[in-house]
Amino acid sequence: MTDTTNETEAAPGPRTDGPPRLTRLTFHGPLSEARAHSLVQRLTRTNPATVLDIGCGWGELMLRVLAAAPEAKGTGIDVNAEDLARGRHEAEARGLAHRAAFVEESAAGTSRGPADLVLCVGSSQALSAAEPPEHTTEALRALRRLVADGGRVLLGEGFWERTPTPAELSGMWPGAAATDHYDLATLLDLAVAAGFRPEWTETANLDEWEEFESAYQADVETWLAEHPDHPLAAETRERLDRHRAQWMSYRGVLGLAYLTLVAAR
Repeated sequence: MTDTTNETEAAPGPRTDGPPRLTRLTFHGPLSEARAHSLVQRLTRTNPATVLDIGCGWGELMLRVLAAAPEAKGTGIDVNAEDLARGRHEAEARGLAHRAAFVEESAAGTSRGPADLVLCVGSSQALSAAEPPEHTTEALRALRRLVADGGRVLLGEGFWERTPTPAELSGMWPGAAATDHYDLATLLDLAVAAGFRPEWTETANLDEWEEFESAYQADVETWLAEHPDHPLAAETRERLDRHRAQWMSYRGVLGLAYLTLVAAR
């Protein structure tokens, strides 16, 4: 976020700083505190020594895993420098900087495994250049290569709660199609075919989705209400309104599965 601490001392004129970014989000996805806690407890039962977070963002879940597994070291990889800087700051603040590395690089073809625990939450597209939904199959194969035998993968992956209608699809992301995602049963079958056994299957509920989507836009919505004449207001308003309309189209249709997968020996 742009520093505005000296704003009152600046010369008169229009503001040039933009809206804040994602400060209300703890996790970059529909994940409640309660579910995060149970996931961390389950994922650390086997005392992982190495953790790899694919498309980590600011690595909130990885940092919580490291806090619960004091012998573990973790590496988060992402291509967003701003998110990575936030992750490093959080690691430092929590006394985890010596055990948490945040690396700016692509996950495609990464050789950083095998790790005892691999996190891939909403990031399977980082492991495959294939078009949806085939990228999920390729990502599962890559995840099996990146995790040690008997290790765990936490996969957070989209799926259709039900088949979307043509009207719903027309309001989603550009080019949205009913073939963009699998259903949950197919997703589990693909995980098994890739060499995993599903230890635990759970899905984000509506409350988690609403908290995530609201927090995703809340900072910018508030900023826009307070700065309707800002030079960036028009494009910001268009972006917010477009995303809200998309959310209303996939609300209750698009799901997110949290699959705790055991790498079969």
